[in-house]
Amino acid sequence: MNGDHVSVADSDDMKSPLLPVVHNDEPTENKTVGQHLRTIFTPNNCYIALGPLLCAVVCLCVRLGGDDTMRARNMLGVLVWIFEWWLTEAVPMPITSMSPLFLFPLFGITPADDVASSYMDDVIALVLGSFILALAVEHYNIHRRLALNITMVFCVEPLNAPLLLLGICATTAFVSMWMHNVAATVMMMPVATGILQRLPSSSVMVHPAVGKFCKAVVLGVIYSASIGGMSTLTGTGVNLILVGMWKSYFPEGNPISFSQWFFFGFPLALCIFLVLWGILCVLYCPKGSGKALSPYLHKSHLRRELEMLGPMSFAEKMVLSVFGGLVLLWMTRNITQDIPGWGSLFHGRAGDGTVSVMMATLLFIIPNKIKKGEKLMDWGKCKKLPWNIVLLLGAGFAIADGVRSSGLAEVLSKGLVFLETAPYWAIAPTVCLIAATITEFTSNNATTTLLVPLLIEIAKTMGIHPLLLMVPGAIGAQFAFLLPTGTPSNVVGFTTGHIEIKDMIKTGLPLKIAGTAFLSVLMPTLGAYVFATKG
Repeated sequence: MNGDHVSVADSDDMKSPLLPVVHNDEPTENKTVGQHLRTIFTPNNCYIALGPLLCAVVCLCVRLGGDDTMRARNMLGVLVWIFEWWLTEAVPMPITSMSPLFLFPLFGITPADDVASSYMDDVIALVLGSFILALAVEHYNIHRRLALNITMVFCVEPLNAPLLLLGICATTAFVSMWMHNVAATVMMMPVATGILQRLPSSSVMVHPAVGKFCKAVVLGVIYSASIGGMSTLTGTGVNLILVGMWKSYFPEGNPISFSQWFFFGFPLALCIFLVLWGILCVLYCPKGSGKALSPYLHKSHLRRELEMLGPMSFAEKMVLSVFGGLVLLWMTRNITQDIPGWGSLFHGRAGDGTVSVMMATLLFIIPNKIKKGEKLMDWGKCKKLPWNIVLLLGAGFAIADGVRSSGLAEVLSKGLVFLETAPYWAIAPTVCLIAATITEFTSNNATTTLLVPLLIEIAKTMGIHPLLLMVPGAIGAQFAFLLPTGTPSNVVGFTTGHIEIKDMIKTGLPLKIAGTAFLSVLMPTLGAYVFATKG
């Protein structure tokens, strides 16, 4: 019965027109020349024209050294064009992300087939598979059940505000480890604000600790999502861009595996997370907060939310099983140099993206036992797949290939010869701070796409392993802690109305400094061991 219903719906969709028929019965008015000009010369149209205009100026006026100056100059012009559209959002970001597909061949930078191949490789497959699993988790409300169960553990009696805050933040960080930061924030913010809705509004004369705790929870969610995403390859697009560029620039080197990144990223994220919790406790959980909050927050509220969800269904258990199986396969593909993992059975032919898509496919095979014939997932539930992120990752890989093949990276790196004599302990935090500053004004992915190719050339100039600079640059690009525009996760928190920019700066600045310090210490020590950058 259900299958018949779906087939009818599908056939109706096939017969319906692709675009709605517009009937304009209103009388047309004669517009003056000035009105026509005002409709043409809008700010958005000016930003659209600015991209190719800047590209033309660079291609005609800029002079670069090197053997292949024309390709390098064209690549620089195209870069300016793409980044201007990205920054101003004159053209939708996914469309801008596809522009290398026509700009690179037209400007003689890279053949069309080579550009297109950048938009689908093992890293992109890893993203698609993990996003489908994340949609399954969201569809069956597993994230909400997980959040409520973990928060109940930390909601002790008498209420301990710092401990409850730790539970909310730790849950967010854990969820963000396995899905994109923005998705984790969007999932966890309703859970967090649902808890805060039980508190009296700020308009009522209440204890100041109530308002401060609301700020702490919202700040904790947005920052924990960013920090948790640093732990795993799937947590954020930046890590995937880094891995893809490493594979592109150094195909002879060992690819960075999921487990390898986790052994470095998790300790780093844990250190930064503990600092975040400490900052929030000091600034927003003064002594006596638990006593002020206890009349409004206790276990009975959370227990009632859990009862509304009902017992865990077969579908939820199966999605969790598939998800757990995927994480286990990710972690065991390559374990250590001495313990190769299951990936050695396939002689390097299987990657993290291979198992990601394979496990996601199981969701379309296993029945959900809710309706006869229905599976855990169907393609209709995948309409929310964030293709904008997929296209942005593809653009990042295409730009990295173009910067390298055109010779632009070598040209730009010649201006950084002075770094050859600089000690690593000084240059690593500098790279991290530069990335952390740029990322406040543009997207994390765009910052990584711009910086990492340059850092590779700087590393060659300094005679050090490229990952010693690539990793600080990529992780520094995730330290978008100061402004709402730094990352969509910040926007989600800012729109709740509980926090202001001054709250973000007050919390984010020491967090950014602490993150830079931890990264500068861990990269040449733990990172050198995990990524085998010595010798």
